[in-house]
Amino acid sequence: MSATSVAVPKRRFSKQDFYRYSRLVHGWLSAFAFLILCFFSITGILLNHPEWATESVPTPIETKFRLEEAELQQLFDAKEPELLLPDMAAKRVALKGEFTGGNQARNDLFVRMTGVRGLTDIRANMTTGDVTVVVEPAPSLSIVNELHRGQRAGQTWRWFIDAFAALLVVLSIIGYLIFLSLRFRLRTALLITAVSTAGVWALFVCAVF
Repeated sequence: MSATSVAVPKRRFSKQDFYRYSRLVHGWLSAFAFLILCFFSITGILLNHPEWATESVPTPIETKFRLEEAELQQLFDAKEPELLLPDMAAKRVALKGEFTGGNQARNDLFVRMTGVRGLTDIRANMTTGDVTVVVEPAPSLSIVNELHRGQRAGQTWRWFIDAFAALLVVLSIIGYLIFLSLRFRLRTALLITAVSTAGVWALFVCAVF
């Protein structure tokens, strides 16, 4: 006698399943974000208390050299010589930062570079080929503060900050959904939310000028 197969009904996705997966995702995301969140929290405190910085500012390093005739001709022929000059200077000097601006005044060409690890100013005389490079290394505390701001950290780091901020938004939403699943009435959860929102708004109105 052949066995008759019995179809097993597929279990529907329930609210309990949703909250269970939410807790699982929240746990994994929290483990990933823990160290990064600690970094931005600590550097945020340091930014709020610049008087805590006791580290001495490194002395600027000045270097002078003369461009070869072929290099000087390349600058004359270039449509944007300010973009070419840092590459020439980098062959002789360890520069810090990325190109942020440049201009030309008569026979002098100026380039400014900024970055997390320091600043660089380049001045080249288009007649004689003499170049002066001034590199200002950044203190260690300034480096971590700039990483928090992200303004001078480069495009890749700024993308990372955007991705981490989006991760925190997702993490917060999932955490709030888990909060709503706790064993008390929805009215209580919404009341706590409203009081918290009103408290933050009152702090903003009273403390921010």
